[in-house]
Amino acid sequence: MSQEVAAEAVGVSPTTWARWERGEQGVRARHRARMALVFQVDSTEVERWIEGWAFGETSSWPLVDCGGVSLAATVKSAEHLWRFEMDPSRRHLLATLPFMPAALGEWLTSWNYGLSVAPATAHDSGPRVGHADVGRITEARKAFSQMDQQFGAGLVRPVIIKYLNSIVAPLLHGRYDTRVGAALMTAAAGMTELAGWTAFDLGRHGQAQLHFGQALKLAKAGDDSLTGAWVLTTLTQQAIYLREPTWALWLARAAVDTARRGQAPPRVLALTLVKEAGAMAVQAGAAERHDEHGARQVERLLLEAERLHAQGPADRDPAWLPSYGEPGFTAAVGSCWRMIGEHRRAAACAEKAMREYGERFPRAMRFTQVNAAEAQLGMGELEQALDTARAVIPSAKSLTSIRLVERVREFSGGLEPYGKSMLVREFRDHLNSELAA
Repeated sequence: MSQEVAAEAVGVSPTTWARWERGEQGVRARHRARMALVFQVDSTEVERWIEGWAFGETSSWPLVDCGGVSLAATVKSAEHLWRFEMDPSRRHLLATLPFMPAALGEWLTSWNYGLSVAPATAHDSGPRVGHADVGRITEARKAFSQMDQQFGAGLVRPVIIKYLNSIVAPLLHGRYDTRVGAALMTAAAGMTELAGWTAFDLGRHGQAQLHFGQALKLAKAGDDSLTGAWVLTTLTQQAIYLREPTWALWLARAAVDTARRGQAPPRVLALTLVKEAGAMAVQAGAAERHDEHGARQVERLLLEAERLHAQGPADRDPAWLPSYGEPGFTAAVGSCWRMIGEHRRAAACAEKAMREYGERFPRAMRFTQVNAAEAQLGMGELEQALDTARAVIPSAKSLTSIRLVERVREFSGGLEPYGKSMLVREFRDHLNSELAA
C-alpha cells in the first residue's frame, strides 16, 4: 500500500500517516482499533507495529538519500540503514525489497553533479579516531571478503552488519581531523559495499542496492573517486545480472568517467573498462543477434583494458584492488568474450583463470567453471561442458550463495537444445536431486 491508500483505509490524511511512520505523532486508540479491523489482525499485532520498533524514524524506499550535502546527513543515513539491519523485522523487510532502477538516476546525478561534502568534521564528543582505527576497518573488510569467497555470503553477512553497527557507526560519530575523516569515509564505504555485495550474492537485490547507494554516498563524503568508481562497477555488475542493459551501460560509463577524472592507476581503469565491455555486450545483445558493431566495441574495450592491466601494480592502487587479482581480471574478460559468442577466447580465459585461482577463491572459481562450461557448450563440446558444470554442483550445494545456484540452473536451462540427450537428462536429474538435498 502507498501512504495515501493506507491513510484512506484508516480514515486519516496522508500527512498524518507519514507522521505516524516517522514516529513524530502518536496513534490514538480509535485509529489503532481501525487498523486492526482494516488489516484483519489482532490488536496486539497493531500495538507491536506502533510500539515495537527501536527506531524513531522510518523512511520509504529508498532509505538511502544520496543527495545529502552534509557529512551529518551522510552519517545519519548510514547509521539508519545499519540499525535497520540489526532489527529482525526490519531486516526481513529490507530483504524483500525489489531492485529499483529509478533510484539509480538520482544516485548518478548526485555522484556526478552534486556538491561534495566536507571530507571530515571534528566533533566535540565521541571517541577520538586515528589512522589505526581506520586501518582496522580496512583489514576487517579484507578478512570478511576472504570469508565471503571461502564460504559464501550467508555465513559472513551477519558479522559484517554487526561490525558496521557496533564498530564503524560509533567511529563516524567520533572526533577526527580532515585527513583521518576522509580515510574513515573511504573505509566505511568499502565495508558498506561488502554488505551490499553479500546481499547481492544472496539474491536480495533491493537490499543490496540500498547498501551500494550508501557506499557511494560515503565515498562522496570522503572525496574518493577511486572507491566511487569501484562501487559503480559493482552496481554495474548487479544491473548486468538483473538484465538491466541500459542502466548497466550508464553505470559502467559513469565508473569509467569517474576513474579517468580521478587519474586512476592502470589496473583500476582496466577494471572499469571490463565492466563497460560486459554492459555493452548485454546492451547490444551481441551474442544472440550477431551485432557486429556491438561486438567490435566490446573487443575494443577489452583490448584497452588488457593493455592497461598489463602495466601492473601502481603506488596508488587502492586497498580493495588486490582482492580482484589477476585471475579475476582474466575471468571477467572471458565472460565478456562469452557474451558476444567468442567461445574459444572465452574458454581460454576461463581455463587460465582457473589455473591461477587455486583454492583461495572457491566461489569465484566455481563461477568461472560455469563460464567455461558455457563456452565449451558454445563450441559444441557437450560432454566436456557437462563434466565441467557437474564439478560445480557440490559447491553450489555447500556454499551459501544463491547467485551460484542460479548460475548453475541458468546453465542447465541453456541445455534445452540438447534436452533429449541421455547425458543432459542425467545431468539435470543429478543437479535437481543434489540441490533438493
